[in-house]
Amino acid sequence: MKPSFDVLDREDKARQAATGRRLLPRLRVRDIVVSLAVVYALYCYFFSKPLLVHPLPQHTGPYAVGAIDIEAPVSLPRTIHSAQFKGTDEKAFELETVLFTLYYPTTYAAAKSSATKRHTWIPKPLSLRAQGYARAAHISNWFTDKLFTAVINSLVGGITIPAAVDAPLSGHATPTSQATDSEQAKQHPRTSDDGPSGGYPVIIFSHGTVSARTDYSHYAGELAARGHVVVMLEHRDGSSPGTVIKQHNQPNQTRLLFDVSAVETPEGSQSLTVEEFHQAQLNFRQAEIEEAVHVIKRINTGHGAQIATQNPYREGADLPKWANRLNTHAMIMAGHSYGATGALQALRGGPTDARPFRAAIVLDPGKQSGPLNGDVHVPLLVVHSNTWSSSRRRSSSVLFSQDGRAHFDTVRAIVAANNARGHPSWFMTSIGTSHPSVTDAPLLEPWLLSFTTGATIDVYQGLRQYVHAAEDFLAFVAGGEVRGLMAERAEFPRYDEGAKMMMMGKPGQGGEKGTLEDLRRGEWADWRRYWQIHVSPVGEGPEGGKGDK
Repeated sequence: MKPSFDVLDREDKARQAATGRRLLPRLRVRDIVVSLAVVYALYCYFFSKPLLVHPLPQHTGPYAVGAIDIEAPVSLPRTIHSAQFKGTDEKAFELETVLFTLYYPTTYAAAKSSATKRHTWIPKPLSLRAQGYARAAHISNWFTDKLFTAVINSLVGGITIPAAVDAPLSGHATPTSQATDSEQAKQHPRTSDDGPSGGYPVIIFSHGTVSARTDYSHYAGELAARGHVVVMLEHRDGSSPGTVIKQHNQPNQTRLLFDVSAVETPEGSQSLTVEEFHQAQLNFRQAEIEEAVHVIKRINTGHGAQIATQNPYREGADLPKWANRLNTHAMIMAGHSYGATGALQALRGGPTDARPFRAAIVLDPGKQSGPLNGDVHVPLLVVHSNTWSSSRRRSSSVLFSQDGRAHFDTVRAIVAANNARGHPSWFMTSIGTSHPSVTDAPLLEPWLLSFTTGATIDVYQGLRQYVHAAEDFLAFVAGGEVRGLMAERAEFPRYDEGAKMMMMGKPGQGGEKGTLEDLRRGEWADWRRYWQIHVSPVGEGPEGGKGDK
């Protein structure tokens, strides 16, 4: 027979009297954890905060940021590769529409007055993205798909992208977020409302594997806040977790993540090799890139109303006013991971009318996505995350080019050769970052991403460094100005494993604080805390070509 609570209470009081000490209730670790979890959940509920994750931060820069989802029919529906899904006659690489989000400069007044609901970070239905993630983990079934959906909904289902949907394209920069339109006009007088001279520069961005167009919303928004129109593609090549293909007056189609094991030749006689599959994906991506360019050109030539009318997302009411306000003759190509591999491929034989790219930003080019294209004839910025350059990663993720070189050496050779051809190019490593650092994921869950990926830099500082490097590179592309990080020589022909990832450089790294040289270089005075430059067109270095600093 168990003793009653009264008996236990009398025993506790007796022990307290004997020892002269007050006995505290014994709390188990489980009780503490559960209590804290309940308190945190209640806090999130009452204050409308997402569970376990941080909301996406507001964009910074002279412009506010607008966003428009656009899906448009392609100029010519076509099959990029004949592969079919196993057991069906459905073509895996049939191109019918192109989907992207436009991030672009708008005024703070327009953004504030916009009443349109913000885009959710994960578009509906969430179950589609959840099933794609489960497929990526090779555990997709009825139960895990439901479980993934519930978890994703509780974690990020309420996260929205802080960009004003369907706000008008800005005609001039805003010096501060508090400035009024009249103050803007006084400080930035213009002779027309056509944006920068020659039109706003346009960046086409290609995402990585198991990613989607919303995964890079903050990076894209930061570039838009600095005066660029960013076309954030969503690929339908099997690399996105889940996407909906929408066509005007037709039923929606879903396309989930798939790999080489899901497809076969039309006759069903054999499977594709991994190399054939990757090449089909890259060709499909290139076709989507070319179609996105085509849509942007149509908007710029006065067909914005038709694009908006055909858009199943019912956004783009202001597109007719975008005519002649974009620089469509000299776009910039960009991409991350598999998208970086695709970005390099899009430069082959260019610039062309279909791919009018005058420069490219290549972030962590893929290690297992096939040989990287070296046929590049435009300025190039290649950025490796710390983990992408590290030999500890290199040992498990080696990409060999046709001549047997490892990934880092292949990338360095491509950039150095482009410099030798007279196209200023840079290759560098961002210290303390990891492969997802340029995505939104670390901003949403800093601790988890740092713990699982090895990133040691503050997540906001890491993304800020990516943005600043791109900003300086784009300034060079636009006007030839060599500034900031672009003005530094290549000091590290190879990645230096000895440099600390916690932004505490080796002895000799970083200038003497307070010198005139530091003052002249401003915020880049301590750039060695964040970067190692492997190839640069500035000065005379082992990989850097010749030039004056």
